Amino acid sequence: IWWAWMNFTWFASAFDTDDWFYRTLTLIQMAGVLVLAVGIGPLAARGDFRTVVAGYVIMRLALVTQWLRASRGHPGLRRTALRYAAGVIVCQILWVAFLWLPAEFVLPAWAILVLCELAVPIWAERAAQTTWHADHITDRYGSFTLIVLGESVLASTTAVAGALEGGRHIVELALIGFSALALAAGMWWIYFAADVAGRLNSLGRALRFGYGHYAVFAAAGAFSSGISVLLDCESGDDCAIDATGPASVSAAAMLTVPVAVFVFGVWALILRHRLRGATRAAVPIAAALIAACALLPWSIVWAAAILAATVALVERARGPERAPA
Repeated sequence: IWWAWMNFTWFASAFDTDDWFYRTLTLIQMAGVLVLAVGIGPLAARGDFRTVVAGYVIMRLALVTQWLRASRGHPGLRRTALRYAAGVIVCQILWVAFLWLPAEFVLPAWAILVLCELAVPIWAERAAQTTWHADHITDRYGSFTLIVLGESVLASTTAVAGALEGGRHIVELALIGFSALALAAGMWWIYFAADVAGRLNSLGRALRFGYGHYAVFAAAGAFSSGISVLLDCESGDDCAIDATGPASVSAAAMLTVPVAVFVFGVWALILRHRLRGATRAAVPIAAALIAACALLPWSIVWAAAILAATVALVERARGPERAPA
């Protein structure tokens, strides 16, 4: 889903005509996302890739149509657009063939196909670079981050509410809910602590920004799963958030590690170039400390406290926006 969205976002930054045909193709891509989402259950339960691949192919072939249309409407980028179309089509043929592979070849073939997908823009852009609007790109990535964090807050709120209905561990569950909200707020705060649009002035920087966001989005999505795991841990009998046994540490790590990955990813992509002095090193250190909180009792509370301190440090120490060198 991230890769199809990323390709669509960068295409839209260069070729968004916003006419009826463009909107229709966009709706088809949205339909493909829904089909893919329906296939997640069978994939997780039985390793059945058919529905997931079908949804993905729907999304990608709609994008191929857009690239073919762009090749006709923009002669200067015709070769690049045709490279994109050809690369995506070949990948989709391989994904369909992937469905007939023996089980022992599924994992390595999946990894190879992912690399093929990731290589298409690098190969296509060598013909001639497409244009993009840096402010539009950063706005789209910021909006996607907000959506994922918002879904995490919603999921955690629902999980906490459901757990509280059991009437057990009220104080602990309330602390989890409050700390989860504080973590989500801190993740949102540091992501938007600096403007990175001015740095997206070369293909290399743009690719690093786009590809690097996978870690940010995945970590934000895993954040809500970590809250659910921690709530299940507290509601059960085998672990608790105020304990440091193996089960408790494992459950806590499901939350603290994604938050740490998110903080480190935001530092690498956005904050690293905007902070001054010791704060530049303090943020990745804080990310490591957040991950290590899994070893402590009340890990989510400690993680929220460290992230809050990191936000305060970033707000105090970040320098003025500078033009990229």
